[in-house]
Amino acid sequence: MGMYICLIFSFYMMFFSFMVFLFGFILVNLDFSVFLEWEVVALNSMNVEMFLILDWISMMFMGLVLFISSVVVWYSLSYMGGDMNLDRFIILVVLFVVSMMFLIISPNLISILLGWDGLGLVSFCLVIYYQNSKSFNSGMLTVLSNRVGDVMILMSICWMVNYGGWNLLLSMKLFKNDLEMTVIILMLILAAITKSAQIPFSSWLPAAMAAPTPVSALVHSSTLVTAGVYLMIRFSELMGGTILMDFLLILSSATMFMAGVVANFEYDLKKIIALSTLSQLGLMLSILSMGFCDLAFFHLLTHAMFKSMLFMSAGLIIHSMKNTQDIRFMGNISKFMPLVSISLNVGNLSLCGFPFLAGFYSKDLILEKCLISNLNCFFFFFFFFSTGLTVSYSVRLTFFSMLGSMNFSSLFVFFDEDYKMIFSIKLMLMLSILGGSVLMWLIMDDINFIYLEGVNQWAIIFVLFIGVIMGFVVYKSSHFLMGKGVKMIYFISLMWFMPSISTSGVNWLVLKSSLSLKKINDLGWFEYLGGQGLMNLMESVGMELSLSKVNFVKKYLVSMVFMFFCICFFI
Repeated sequence: MGMYICLIFSFYMMFFSFMVFLFGFILVNLDFSVFLEWEVVALNSMNVEMFLILDWISMMFMGLVLFISSVVVWYSLSYMGGDMNLDRFIILVVLFVVSMMFLIISPNLISILLGWDGLGLVSFCLVIYYQNSKSFNSGMLTVLSNRVGDVMILMSICWMVNYGGWNLLLSMKLFKNDLEMTVIILMLILAAITKSAQIPFSSWLPAAMAAPTPVSALVHSSTLVTAGVYLMIRFSELMGGTILMDFLLILSSATMFMAGVVANFEYDLKKIIALSTLSQLGLMLSILSMGFCDLAFFHLLTHAMFKSMLFMSAGLIIHSMKNTQDIRFMGNISKFMPLVSISLNVGNLSLCGFPFLAGFYSKDLILEKCLISNLNCFFFFFFFFSTGLTVSYSVRLTFFSMLGSMNFSSLFVFFDEDYKMIFSIKLMLMLSILGGSVLMWLIMDDINFIYLEGVNQWAIIFVLFIGVIMGFVVYKSSHFLMGKGVKMIYFISLMWFMPSISTSGVNWLVLKSSLSLKKINDLGWFEYLGGQGLMNLMESVGMELSLSKVNFVKKYLVSMVFMFFCICFFI
């Protein structure tokens, strides 16, 4: 039955993706948007309304999400073929996609919360899918980190009552400079950085790799982690010219730098690709906080194309390596799996910004915008050094897995002819090569010509060249670094101890303090004088009243006196 569910959902999602993308193409050409409003409840000055916005941003993104989802579902038919609960897995993936659809087409905080909470809940179910202690710990870290963002959305909904409704797009036009609106936007920024795993909430993103690889391909390309970036793109007009933009720029730039450094010392194949996602999310939010929201959305779309292909290629390699994800046990895979090697290398080159691949059109444009913008040296270093780190860990991954010496176990079976997986990877390979050029013509038609002079015109090429050399050096010196600089490598590979802070720190700060408060309040004097004391008093009063029904004058008088003193004491 799971096979038929896969086929049905894959076909319908592919069909709807083409229809939605065609509708988005029409909206781009007409420069037209559709805004649907349904009034659910009207109570005095408060209106509970449901909104849907259909413009080129939502349609383009929805079309791409549906296309990637259909490819991932078809890929899962083979990858999860041996699973006894394949139908349950596919239904969870479809619920995940439906939650993302709610988020994409909603300008209303209430309907955004439906998709936002749906993503958090279903992601927890998918991360713990393999049902072991490691998966459960990763799932708890994921869902509790995302819960912080959910609380921020809830608080924003409560605060929006002051404006008589929850339509944020309308309110931000009328009350853009209000102090209360600034507080609401600060809460939305906090929600976005939790969902997109920016510092200090970055530790859950590599932990979410406990989920099956098809889920990782979907999560890290176009759904869960991109929800925060999409929310900021939608409401970027509210942040223009405020100090909140600088706050977001600092956090996202630091995240971009941290993820690039950590990925150069990571040996888990899926975690390296996950950290590259974290780096690119920081790049998107950085360029968005500089005021280029269209450019951030452009990079969001191009990144989704090659990142899903990277995860699907990695999943096929992991299958062939008997579920081994350590790149030190790989090497020279290109001799045995040429098709997967081509797709993995094309994805890496697109991630680095190799000319005329999907990532080149957006990433090169971002770096050129940085060169002509009024950035200080601090952020300029973050942008360009992080780009060099991206090239470095991509080259290191290629050397370890494709070009290095063979370090396989004595028994291995490389299978490069699974037509379901290969067909899915080929579809995303075509999109990774052609998609950036197509989107460039569609959504960036009014861009100005950027002319760089002097050193600036060679800066990007120089950074890429230095990144290649750095990746080769890190690859060659990996054994030396592990021997001589264990403490530093330990600090870097553990993401600057953020997982420890997110787990042990929260355990000490929140859980133990809440246990102490429970002992002091719930099990202490509050309980004795509160609930338990009142219950004991009512029991004794009820007992005396029941005895007074008997015609004992003495007990009746004693009970009356006791009642009198009780009433006087409490009054």
